[in-house]
Amino acid sequence: MNYLPLLIPVLLLVIGSHAIGAETENNGVLQINGCRIEPDSKCPNANLRGADLRNLDMRRMDLSGADLSGADLRHVNLDLAILEKAKLRGANLNRASLQQSNLRLADLSGASLVAIGGWGLFAQAAQFEGADMRAANLEFARLAGAKLHNVQLQAANLEMTWLSKADLKGAHLEDANLQEVKLGGSNLENANLTGARTRFGNFQDANMPGCVQCPKGWD
Repeated sequence: MNYLPLLIPVLLLVIGSHAIGAETENNGVLQINGCRIEPDSKCPNANLRGADLRNLDMRRMDLSGADLSGADLRHVNLDLAILEKAKLRGANLNRASLQQSNLRLADLSGASLVAIGGWGLFAQAAQFEGADMRAANLEFARLAGAKLHNVQLQAANLEMTWLSKADLKGAHLEDANLQEVKLGGSNLENANLTGARTRFGNFQDANMPGCVQCPKGWD
């Protein structure tokens, strides 16, 4: 019997794990390319590209400028973490906790952030183009100047969220909670707000051509 076809996937898995430098210490702490994955760890500019980080406790970690592109971060706790200027393109953050984390200037283009807990997170001028953020809780979050082209925000909680001067061109905001949202000077061209709750929302000077069910009287 030829065992080579069976061995190839195993060999590739082993080679791949060594390529990203992943190892587990005696105390059970995962270390990847010199970065200890545990609360309060300092890993600026770390290479965590494609890493499997599911369910881990990463509270307050300094991951500023880190490359987490394509990483699996499902159910991770990143509360108060520093991810400023981090690369998270195509990463999976479904149901991750990002409360009061710092994502300023981070790139989350094409990332999946379904049902994240992002209360009070900071993501000013961050890139979310094409991201899936359905049912995300972004209450009190700061996303001023963020780019959210074609983002999926259906049924998201954006109550009291700061989105002033954000670019939401083509964004899907169906059934979202936009109560008291701050959208002054934002771009809502071709956005869809069908079924969204906009009570007390601020749309002053927002750009709304082609917007479906945007509130009237702000132009």
